[in-house]
Amino acid sequence: MNEYRYDNQTVQGFILSAIFWGVVGIVIGLLISIQLWAPAANLAPWLTYGRLRPVHTNGLAFGLGVGAIFGLFYYIVMRLCRRPLVFPRLARLHLWLFNAIIAAAAVSLLAGKTQSLEYAELEWPLDVAIVVIWVMFAVNVFATVIKRKEEQMYVSLWYVLATVVAVAILYVVNNASVPAGLWKSYHAYAGVNSANVQWWYGHNAVGFIFTTPILAMFYYFLPKTTGLPIYSHRLSIVSFWSLIFAYLWTGAHHLVYTPLPDWIQTLAIVFTLFLIAPSWGSVVNGYYTVGADWSKMRTNYLTKFFVLGITFYGLQTVQGPTQALRVVSQLIHFTDWVPGHVHMGTMGWVTMTICASIYYVIPRIHGTEIYSEKIANAHFWLVLVGQLLFSITMWITGIQQGALWKVQNADGSLKYSFMDGLVKNYPYWHTRTLAGIVFAVGMLLFVYNVLKTIQKGKALQASPPSPAPAAA
Repeated sequence: MNEYRYDNQTVQGFILSAIFWGVVGIVIGLLISIQLWAPAANLAPWLTYGRLRPVHTNGLAFGLGVGAIFGLFYYIVMRLCRRPLVFPRLARLHLWLFNAIIAAAAVSLLAGKTQSLEYAELEWPLDVAIVVIWVMFAVNVFATVIKRKEEQMYVSLWYVLATVVAVAILYVVNNASVPAGLWKSYHAYAGVNSANVQWWYGHNAVGFIFTTPILAMFYYFLPKTTGLPIYSHRLSIVSFWSLIFAYLWTGAHHLVYTPLPDWIQTLAIVFTLFLIAPSWGSVVNGYYTVGADWSKMRTNYLTKFFVLGITFYGLQTVQGPTQALRVVSQLIHFTDWVPGHVHMGTMGWVTMTICASIYYVIPRIHGTEIYSEKIANAHFWLVLVGQLLFSITMWITGIQQGALWKVQNADGSLKYSFMDGLVKNYPYWHTRTLAGIVFAVGMLLFVYNVLKTIQKGKALQASPPSPAPAAA
């Protein structure tokens, strides 16, 4: 099959789009981290923390995360199905509409247009547009899988299909709303039902944007990168079905100690604890795959991205169920522990795996090698240090906050005022900004390396072929 039929231009278009929105999201993240300890950095009404924070989360989750998912899923699906996309022009239209929607979403959030639902802030016209592009994506993926030339469906395809179906259901159900004008709508649910549906969606958005698609990449690109077969296909399939079964029941662990009925909270906690098993099934599978030749950690620059990535996934899937327990939640809920937990996953597991996958794909699209392995290694160590510094700092802050909020005087009054607790946060918030800068420098090295690799590939393609040697 001719390689050009794989429509690598669309794949690269999504990758470059994801990188662009990732840079925007990281820069905004640095600014809002400064705004916490330097109020003067809230420069204008549309550049305040309240406006910028949803732009940061949406830009990185949907701009960087979903943009990379679209591009890398197209790459994976075509190769595992051994055929080009059934509708390549639809995929190209999908690319342009995706960028238009992300741009419109950023502008609307800066303007204060929001439904005030975590990860579902966008108003109804943009919700409709997102459903349209997701349907375009689903049609292309399912049509290509149905018409595949490879009968065996490798586990990555299962994760791809689960992502497409689950995100569609989650998004449509939670974003059901009643329009009250062109740029205003209200959640179709009310009171505790609204909260329950929102966090059913909110946690499963993490599950089916930050977990299943990243596992699809991990299972595909780890063997490709190392040249080692996956340790156990059976374990990967058992882990897949267990994860899919359990994940959708866990959202209510965000609502412990709320008016939500206790039995729903308990059900969510039980399924959250169960999630440790399928999650660690993939962790063990990754470790044993590389365990066949641990020298790959030293000789192959991408292996450490995947191994550290799956390690952070494993740590997060122990930490998450632990903090879902009522006795732990009563201490750390509403504290900085929570962003520490989230960012271990997003900065560690998600970003490391996506970056390594892009490092693999871009050189192969252009028939060349990565521009600089040294820069890629520097990128790895910077994001590793930045992520650890960020997460650990936030865990310490969270425990301190939770403890200070509970200390009482002999008469039952609170010992520490709000300001007492706030002042104690500042050294940790300064460190978080420093960690963000370290991480951002690493990501800028990644961007530079990718762009130089593309430039290198184009130069090779443009250079005239070497003349054939003269006959003797």
